[in-house]
Amino acid sequence: MTKIFVIYTGGTIGMITDPETGALKPFTFEQIEENVPELKRMNCKLTIHSFDPIIDSSNMTPDIWAYLAKLIEDNYEDHDGFLILHGSDTMAFTASALSFMLEGLTKPVIFTGSQLPISEVRTDAKENFITALEIASAKLDGRARVPEVCIYFENKLYRGNRTFKYNSAKFEAFRSPNYPVLVEAGVHIKYNDAAIGKCENCILKVHSNVNNNIGVLKLYPGISPEIVDVVLNSDAEAIIMESFGTGNTTTAKWFLDKLESAIKRGKIILDISQCKVGSVELGRYETSSELLRMGVVNGYDMTFEAAVTKLMYLLGRKYPKDRLLRRLSTSIRGELTKH
Repeated sequence: MTKIFVIYTGGTIGMITDPETGALKPFTFEQIEENVPELKRMNCKLTIHSFDPIIDSSNMTPDIWAYLAKLIEDNYEDHDGFLILHGSDTMAFTASALSFMLEGLTKPVIFTGSQLPISEVRTDAKENFITALEIASAKLDGRARVPEVCIYFENKLYRGNRTFKYNSAKFEAFRSPNYPVLVEAGVHIKYNDAAIGKCENCILKVHSNVNNNIGVLKLYPGISPEIVDVVLNSDAEAIIMESFGTGNTTTAKWFLDKLESAIKRGKIILDISQCKVGSVELGRYETSSELLRMGVVNGYDMTFEAAVTKLMYLLGRKYPKDRLLRRLSTSIRGELTKH
């Protein structure tokens, strides 16, 4: 019997309608089989850990990421996999963060949730929960088949640090355009084994120290020097610059001078694209060649969620700056592809 540790943080998936008031309220996950009777037919033993109180995912913080990582560490040897029930709004951030915090992972850590409460007739909660549980239990040659931090939603399993929430009105809430789907669940569950990461003979190491002293500079035509100054002159140690296309920015001298000055003062500038598909390619066009020269870091095809959490993780490791910069533009958990 496969042993799965289930963590309920909060979110729509655990809500039922109060018959007296009509309001949504969380149900008790210790009685989960009453709400999902299909679980009795699965060869799984569930250990349930529910947050008390549960939290809305909008209130997720790095401290809670660290708590989740510690829960996994403490229960790692006694369980075959982990299922985290989480609100969808910040799920991609938490999944990305845990992918970096859990080094040497050899067991599945799968996030799922739902767009409708589990008590609704048309809910997506039951299917998401049951299939995510089945994938978390899957083994191949005696080993976990998907030893990664992942997100399962609407028939697809994605690498956690490659996803973002793109739709709040459809069951298909997440996408991963720059990396293949790991598992597709139809009549049969099809595993894309070539895309699934493996860590042979690895030992889990948990890194719970993160540093959230980062800023974001989102570019747009007509951005003023005053707005750029607010971000570049802040106390942030590192800044994510959301640029155009393949990493392009305005070539206005005032803008480039401000960027170069910030880098000379020790700021880390990470360039990611506002485009959801494709990659930053510094130096491909004249508009980005200056960025490459001055030391802007190439973020390649990282999602915003991965960029935020990777920076927090690397700053928390207190690496020497040259090593931090190398790791920032190198794939360490499959979060980016260099072209």
